[in-house]
Amino acid sequence: MQKHKIIHLEIYASKPQLNCSHVKKKLEIALGGTARNPEDVEVLHNLRLKFAEIPISNVIKFKKNINEYLKVKEKTGLYYLCHGPREGHPNNINSLERDYLPHVLETLEIMPILNMSLLTLHLWLDRRFVKTKVIDFKIELLKKIIDKAREKKIIICLENLSENWHDLKVVFDNLPLLNLTLDVGHGQLLREENTSFTIIKRYPDRIKHIHLHDNLGGNTPENDLHLPPGRGIVDFKNIFNSLSNIGYIGTATLELKPFEIKSCLGSIKKLLRA
Repeated sequence: MQKHKIIHLEIYASKPQLNCSHVKKKLEIALGGTARNPEDVEVLHNLRLKFAEIPISNVIKFKKNINEYLKVKEKTGLYYLCHGPREGHPNNINSLERDYLPHVLETLEIMPILNMSLLTLHLWLDRRFVKTKVIDFKIELLKKIIDKAREKKIIICLENLSENWHDLKVVFDNLPLLNLTLDVGHGQLLREENTSFTIIKRYPDRIKHIHLHDNLGGNTPENDLHLPPGRGIVDFKNIFNSLSNIGYIGTATLELKPFEIKSCLGSIKKLLRA
């Protein structure tokens, strides 16, 4: 993976050790944002972010703009990460095999053109809602994706939706090369407590990327509000402390529109340092 510029953010441990002063720990994060078009990339650059995460929902349409993405990449010096397509109906094996898998494999083919080194994927694995046979199928599907990604030196990260660490265990046990994009906003949904804390504790070495956004909790897809951090109930301060405790060094995407990123960038940096 290419070297990235890192923002050094220092967090004090919440409790001092006996007879010791506060222990200072570093949380090292490169902040980026979602870019849905080349113009968004320029806005992120003007906000002094380090990278753009580009969602590719339609490979054919994206290819028409790839030269523009290349030009703005060269102009701004930002690097790119990639967000893959949505899976469709989470229990439909036929559509996963017919539509989702080919789309992901096509995405892997074009990522090297833009020097994208990390791909985040949506695949729902919550055992309360997804059938066991479908979860087994998704594990085999991920194996195929990881094998292809290894050829191109691309990191594959599964994004948590409503899963807890138990749901992720069977997947990680079967896929030692699968990594995780920790979505702290999704961790607040369909659960009484944010699952980010136990996921960080159980799988510190799997976390290679982070998604930042806020919400008010809830039990439906409509509750995934993608609010700027600080405008919902997600406990960012303690999540960042947990990430600091595992020594996280990596990237985090503000999954917001550019104008929302601009409105909250100062506050998110403040939260990271709190």
